[in-house]
Amino acid sequence: MMAIITHYSLLQLGWKAFFQQQLSLDELASAVVARVVIQQRSELILLTEQGERKIAITPSIPPVTVGDWLLLDNEAKFIRLLERTSLFKRKAAGTKVSQQLIAANIDTVFIVCSLNQDFNLNRIERYLALSHEADVTPVVVLSKADCCEAPEEYISQVQALDSLLIVVAINGLDHDSVEQLKPWCGEGDTIAVLGSSGVGKSTLINTLLGEAAQKTKAIRADDDKGRHTTTGRSLHLLSSGGLLLDTPGMRELQLADCEHGIEDTFAEITQLATQCKFADCQHENEPGCAVLAAVEAGTLDKRRLANYHKLMREQAINSETLAQKRSRDKDLGRFYRTAKISSKRFKRNDD
Repeated sequence: MMAIITHYSLLQLGWKAFFQQQLSLDELASAVVARVVIQQRSELILLTEQGERKIAITPSIPPVTVGDWLLLDNEAKFIRLLERTSLFKRKAAGTKVSQQLIAANIDTVFIVCSLNQDFNLNRIERYLALSHEADVTPVVVLSKADCCEAPEEYISQVQALDSLLIVVAINGLDHDSVEQLKPWCGEGDTIAVLGSSGVGKSTLINTLLGEAAQKTKAIRADDDKGRHTTTGRSLHLLSSGGLLLDTPGMRELQLADCEHGIEDTFAEITQLATQCKFADCQHENEPGCAVLAAVEAGTLDKRRLANYHKLMREQAINSETLAQKRSRDKDLGRFYRTAKISSKRFKRNDD
């Protein structure tokens, strides 16, 4: 069962020397350190050494997300946001031109994919790119192993993406099976759980916590996909001492500003690109392309190159769109400041 405690040490909440070094002597003496554990529309729920705190989300508070560390005064008023060790973010779903923060200060991410018709290497690569961009260690968790006749075949497919990639097949309903994930759930370790809808994330979280913290729904018989159930981000304390973050199933995980993450995920393509005849080779139809030569020789999977191109194009388009928005916002802010100064001068002259 999950430990029931009302007060927490900073170590239990994931505090590290990286955050300690950001505090001034005055802040060490008087400020209250708090970690965001639940993000709601209008308020943040925080945990501190003194217990739970709630603060309203106001325009004076910068964009924050679950896992962030904040400094509060003695009246639980926001002072400032601490620099992050890692940050997961994406382009907001739909047509909205903005970035959405997913989670901060994560040590390990469990990328959950089910061993049924929903198994998808392209989707796993997408999550790996996000993880590498955030500089967080990924662990691919293949769920519903009890429903699969040959999980080893799927493990081999995922392992082929990267020989150093950690891949674990589990039955999310079996405590002994889930124990394989214990090495990443030690005291103060923060784990994020990512995966598309219906892959068994909530079931896994319930088993890790030892209780029904997340509602689950049965798999639809027609397509093997579970129904999406989680609607908010929250951070849970594990009896092992770790902290587990749950996120809603992300059906539109669009990449932006993620070029380095993609290059790390497709490391063999990045390495081959250094051998291309032209430095700006796009690996499409250029002569002397080492990447295309590897595909023809059968040493590089054609599917993998196609997904590399797809993710690179997507992140380039989204990054350009976000950059244009930032430029417009900057110009608009400059216009407002100039108008405000001109208004003050006009009033002084009028007086």
